[in-house]
Amino acid sequence: MASLKEVKGRINSIQGTLKITSAMKMVASSKLHKAQEAIENMLPYERRLHRMLTNFLSAGLSVESPFIVKRDVKKIAVVVFASNSSLCGGFNMNVIRHLTEIIEKYSAKIGKENILVYPVGRKVADAVKKMGFQPMGDFQHMSGKPNYKEASDLSTDLINRFLNGEIQQVELLYNHFKSTSTQVLTQETYLPIDLSAAQTADEAGESNVQADYIIEPSAEEVMQELLPKVLRMKIYTVLLDSNAAEHAARTMAMQIATDNANDLIQELTLIYNKSRQQAITNELLDIVGGSMA
Repeated sequence: MASLKEVKGRINSIQGTLKITSAMKMVASSKLHKAQEAIENMLPYERRLHRMLTNFLSAGLSVESPFIVKRDVKKIAVVVFASNSSLCGGFNMNVIRHLTEIIEKYSAKIGKENILVYPVGRKVADAVKKMGFQPMGDFQHMSGKPNYKEASDLSTDLINRFLNGEIQQVELLYNHFKSTSTQVLTQETYLPIDLSAAQTADEAGESNVQADYIIEPSAEEVMQELLPKVLRMKIYTVLLDSNAAEHAARTMAMQIATDNANDLIQELTLIYNKSRQQAITNELLDIVGGSMA
C-alpha cells in the first residue's frame, strides 16, 4: 500500500489538474455560447438561400450552369475542417479517420496524386502532411477565428479551379453541431451542386408546393449572381458549424475530465483516511503493548 505522503501527493496533483479542466470547461462553454448563436443565426439563412437556388435550377428554366454539370472525375479536392488544438475528445480523430477512408477510396480510382486536400485546422494539417500530401494552403487562422473574408477566398479558389477544369469534384468533411453532447461527422459534395439530393431534402421538409418565380432582369443574370453567393455562404456556414462543434466537444471533454478527477479524489481521500486510521491504530497497539510489557 502506498504511503500517506504518496497518496497525499497524488491528491494534490489531481486537485491541480481539476482546477485546470474546470477552468477550460468554463472557457469552452463561453466560446460555445457565442459559436452556437452564430451558427443558429446563419443556418436558416443559408438553407433558405440554397433552397431558393435548387428550386430555381429545377423549375424547368432553360438556364444552364457549369456548377451543376457532372463530369468524369480525374482530380478531386477535399476540404476538411478540424481544430487547431487538442483536448476536445474524438473531434479531430474522427475527422482524420474518415479523411483517410476518403483518400483510400479515391486513390484506388484516380490515384493519390490527383487528390487535393485543403486542411482547415492545424491538427488535420499535420495529419495530412504525415499522409504524404502537401496542404493546399494554411488555414489555421480561419479555423481559430472564423470570418467570412477568408471563407470567401477559399470558396473562390475552389470555384475557379472547378470552372477551369483543374478539378471535377469538391467534397466537404466536417463535424456538424447538433447539440452540446452530439456532433455528427458529415461529408457533402460541394461541387457540382447535386439537385436531386436537395430536392429530396425539400420533399422531406417543408412542403411540396411547386416554386414559381418572376425573374428580373433575366434568369442568366440572377443565376450569375446567386450561385457564387450560395457557394461562398456554404463554406462560411460549414466553418461556423465546425467551430461550434469543436467548442461543444471540448466542453464535454473537460466536463468528463472534471468528473473523473472528482471521482478519483474521492477514492484517494478514502484510501488516505483508511491508511491514516490504520497507522494510528498501529501506534496505539504499540503503546498498549509497551505499557503491558
